[in-house]
Amino acid sequence: MEVRSLYREPERQEQVEWGALELHDVFKIFRAGDTDIVALRGLDLRIEEGELVAVLGPSGSGKTTFLHLAAGLDQPSAGEVRVAGRSLSRLDEGDLAAYRARELALVFQTGNLWPALTARENVAVSLRLSGRDASTADEALAHFGLAERVRHRAGALSGGEQQRVAIAAAAARRAPLVLADEPTAELDERNEEIVLDEFRRLRNDFETTVVVVTHSPAVAAWADRVVEIRDGRVVT
Repeated sequence: MEVRSLYREPERQEQVEWGALELHDVFKIFRAGDTDIVALRGLDLRIEEGELVAVLGPSGSGKTTFLHLAAGLDQPSAGEVRVAGRSLSRLDEGDLAAYRARELALVFQTGNLWPALTARENVAVSLRLSGRDASTADEALAHFGLAERVRHRAGALSGGEQQRVAIAAAAARRAPLVLADEPTAELDERNEEIVLDEFRRLRNDFETTVVVVTHSPAVAAWADRVVEIRDGRVVT
């Protein structure tokens, strides 16, 4: 499939202030054998600094593809992704790595931890990569009810505990942008509330921009704004 058969050249417009995260007419096409799969088709979205946004949609709607593009883990087939005015497509690998290390906190659908390291070591590594004081790792874990698990290897923790370790690491980084993919999927109701309250605290205390990808209307209802994606497009 030719990208140009789908993609419209965006009109050039003067823009006084950049949003925290912007996607302009973004397409993402994956090749599977002889078939082209269009994951995103002309997605337009602007998220302001300090907003708490839920991106809602069913499986296969393009939510995770959107998150990967926003994190600079993948590049669009067409269109532009900007973070604080910078086009991620124009950054080299070194700049992208620096962006992810110091300006972004990522929470994946699964914990994405180093299984041989302890909970404390996982958080400490994340803090060091972001240039922050690793001595706050225990405090971050205790905030999420993991004070008794700091010395446990991540691979020995339950799925919910691993997810809380990953969220503790992300929250402690104090990055200006947090991107979270189904962050509460492994959590019970009590821990889900703790996590969502922490995201709100980051927004209130540090003006952090938080984007949570979810299929749960209950989680989406907690956000300041809900953006619904279906078939690779924003529908609300």
